[in-house]
This record gives sequence, C-alpha cells and structure tokens, in this order.
Amino acid sequence: MIRKWTIAVGAAFALASAGALFAQTSVKAPGGDLHYPTKPIRLISAFAPGGGASAVARMIAPELTEAWGQSVVVDNRPGAGGSIGTEMAARAPADGYTLVMATASTIVINPLVGKVPFDPINDFTPVVHTSTVPLVLAVHPSVPAKSVKELIAYARTPGTQLNFSSSGEGTISHFAGELFKSMAKVDMVHVPYKGGGQAIIDLIAGHVQVGFLNILEALPQINGGRIRALAVSTPKRSPVVPTIPTVAEAGLPGYEVIQWSGILAPAGVPKSVVTKLNVEVNRVLARADMRERFIGGGAEPGSGSPEQFGTLIRSEIGKWSKVVKTIKLDVQR
Repeated sequence: MIRKWTIAVGAAFALASAGALFAQTSVKAPGGDLHYPTKPIRLISAFAPGGGASAVARMIAPELTEAWGQSVVVDNRPGAGGSIGTEMAARAPADGYTLVMATASTIVINPLVGKVPFDPINDFTPVVHTSTVPLVLAVHPSVPAKSVKELIAYARTPGTQLNFSSSGEGTISHFAGELFKSMAKVDMVHVPYKGGGQAIIDLIAGHVQVGFLNILEALPQINGGRIRALAVSTPKRSPVVPTIPTVAEAGLPGYEVIQWSGILAPAGVPKSVVTKLNVEVNRVLARADMRERFIGGGAEPGSGSPEQFGTLIRSEIGKWSKVVKTIKLDVQR
C-alpha cells in the first residue's frame, strides 16, 4: 500500500509534459466559470517529488482528470522552503487553472520565520483542506537512543554532536526540530534539504542522525528497519503506527506539531470555480477506497468548505506566531 505513494515515475511525466499542456491558448468560459474546466489545470507542489504534499497532489489529480475530462497535472517547483512554487501560484491568473498544494510549512511557518514574496492570506483563495499528517521523530540506527527520553539524555552528553534534517528552512519539519531543541534544552545542528525525500535519504545514509519527517515518507523506511522511529508529533497516537508513542507522552510534555495540506487558488478566482473544485475534491476524499489509501499511507483525509479551510489557516498562523516569538530562528535564503 505504501508503495502507491512513490511518485518518481509520475514526476518525470509531469515535468516533461507541463510545458506543452500550458502552452495552449486560454479558452474563457462564459462568465469565466460556467464550463470550467475547459483546458488543463496545473496543480503546483512546492516541494521536490517524493514528499508528502506531492504524494497527496498525485493522489487527487488523476481523479479530477477522470471526472472532468481535462488533465490535472502536478508540477513540482521546489526551493526556498516551498516559497518558489507558492509564489508562482500567487502570481498566476485568477482563473482556476493554476492551483497550489499548500502546507502548514508553506503558508504558516515559512512566512512567520522569514521573508516570503507573497501574503499567505491576501494572495490566495482557500479551496479545500486535503489531509492531516503527523510528523515522526526518527533517528539513524547508529544513534543509541531507543526513546525520546534517551535521545534527550544522549544529546546532552558532553562531546555529542547531532544534526537533524528537515525538508527545508522555514518548513514545519524545521520548526518541529527547533521546537524540540527549545523544549528539551538540547543542541542539534539543522541541515535543510529541498524536500522530505532528500532529507530522509541522508538520514538513512547516516549523514544526519535525527529527522523530523512526514510519516508518508518515513513509514516505508521505518518498516524496513533503515531508520528508527521514536515518536509521532501529534497529540494522539497515529492509527497507522499505534505502537509508536507521541513525543509528549514519551518524554516531552506539551510538544505538538501537525502537518496538514490543502489546495489554494490565487486571490480573486470566481466563487463558482472555487465551489466546483471544493465539491469535487471533497467527493474524492470521501470515497472509501481513497480514504483507505490515505490512511494506509499515514494520512487522514481532509474535508470541509473553503471557509473552514480559511479558518484553519488563520488559526494556525495565530497559534504558531506566538511560538515563533519565543524561538530565535535564523532562516537563510
């Protein structure tokens, strides 16, 4: 089941074909939306192929393509902690033909800890919340710690030098590591990558010792014994890995970090287009087979109205802005 989330083959197709698809002449439907969609839709993933957001996008895109008879192409545009791809969506025409798979990293954490070339509220129109995914705190097998308490004790041992990987500076996995450092009072060096897939490769290789990883990416490596999972970041245990405790119960009370994803459109997209997108994605996410695929990969499928997704984004910004003020993050771009 987990292998269904592997997207290397799809990535090659998307990158090769995106240019040809979007070179077509724009066809405006009467009123801008009555016959939407009338041409291919680009769904930007702001991280490299292999990451959780890209996996979710590639789960949904074929279903929309089948439903509408128009190609929905996932276009990976990694870099700058997700800011490059997210900005592309913010600057795209407000016609519903360019969307972005946003995450807590790109829309909440990234803007809070560094300068980004977009406004997370005013430059976008929320469409739908697509998934909620726990992060997993994992270590290379060479690390002697078998629990969160043991990791903290090991990190505090004189002479110990630990590095932790993330999917990029200003991402939620970066923030998860910095929050852990602050609450546990330990020192670890942050090593950012251009996506979660690359971060986990170096953790497997032992180039970094600790990772705060999207469980969609980490679970096959955990099951294969290539990395050791210590805890999940959510307030409750994940039903996918119920034997793995939460960070809070395993030694760091109060720790909680959740990764979520959702589709955004540029600000100003017609409401009827947003509604059509929202209804169709909700229909896909509610299907029993799709829910099974999501949960099998470690994710909880999302749902709800555009307004509810907007409320989630604003509440997350308020929550994390308070935390950011207590943690000094040096984000270099």
